[in-house]
Amino acid sequence: MNILITGVGGPTPRSIARSLRLSPIYKEATLIGTDINPLAHGLYQNELYDKTHVIPRADDIGYWTAIEKIVKKYDIELALVHPELEVDIWSERQSMGMELPCRALLPFSPLVKLLLNKSSMTEALEPTGLVPDSFSFHRKKLDIKALEDQLSYPFWVRSEGGSSGLGSLLIHSAAELENWITINENIQHFIASTYLPGRNLCCKLLYWKGRLLRSASGQRVNYIMSKVAPSGITGNTSFGRLLNEPDLVDQADRAMQILFQHTRATPHGFFTADFKEDEDGKPFITEINVRMVAFNHAFAQAGANFTEDISRLLTKDSTIDPAYQMYTFEPGTIFLRDVDADPIVMNEKELKKEIVLI
Repeated sequence: MNILITGVGGPTPRSIARSLRLSPIYKEATLIGTDINPLAHGLYQNELYDKTHVIPRADDIGYWTAIEKIVKKYDIELALVHPELEVDIWSERQSMGMELPCRALLPFSPLVKLLLNKSSMTEALEPTGLVPDSFSFHRKKLDIKALEDQLSYPFWVRSEGGSSGLGSLLIHSAAELENWITINENIQHFIASTYLPGRNLCCKLLYWKGRLLRSASGQRVNYIMSKVAPSGITGNTSFGRLLNEPDLVDQADRAMQILFQHTRATPHGFFTADFKEDEDGKPFITEINVRMVAFNHAFAQAGANFTEDISRLLTKDSTIDPAYQMYTFEPGTIFLRDVDADPIVMNEKELKKEIVLI
């Protein structure tokens, strides 16, 4: 089995590769990695990838030529595509009726484009009450009075697009907002939302040809290098919990079904729905990713190996269980992550809480 993994310089594709190495089915697979940055750490992780290549950006005219040459050279059977720009261009090619270089799990292109824009997603879900009250604006066209009429201080502001908490900050005054917009000079579009002080949750959803096939839930508690970000959110979880929350899955699936209908898409693809709870514990969707996220490996270590599931589906493995499954975990299951280290999955009761002097 020869598998292509794109964007290997990021933590999510690294997590995907490690999940494959955990799988008894794919642990011996030949993994071919690509990235646009010759300095990307993943390009040189010989313990993970059998071969790696630097390629043009997904919006470069030479991108598809490079990908097609790699697929042909290594006889690639399937691709695990995860940087959002590449998911976008692969799904767009598929929706245009053009043949893909190899098999890949991709959502419908109009749905991808909708989810890559947080304002568009929020607007589509606003009538449902599944998303927090929000206000979108361009950096040069901010109507402070209209914003203050809709949202009370403090409120949360972030970039309309992008990941890893791009442009995010808890805003307490108009002056603070104006200063933040000035500092983030490369962000053109922002979205402000009601501040939600509760748990930061996520729900993973795997759809296959019209139906939900697998799901799992988790909680982000702390972030890697949180002190370097004014918001404390860097997009990479250092401490999290693996949860059993069917109500969260139901809410995430309800949102996805609405978005499938909105874009006339068949339920198909892998999505990560992010939630934040209000002071009463009611969860609201803050964004939906069209890909896996960086702690995918921690889920795989605990028995929820979505990367294996996707690979089996794409290779038409007749032994995969076709029944819907919500992955469940032993109560108290947590994971710890850090830079350049494999995650540790354990039970929270095993944490060392006492200082012992020897």
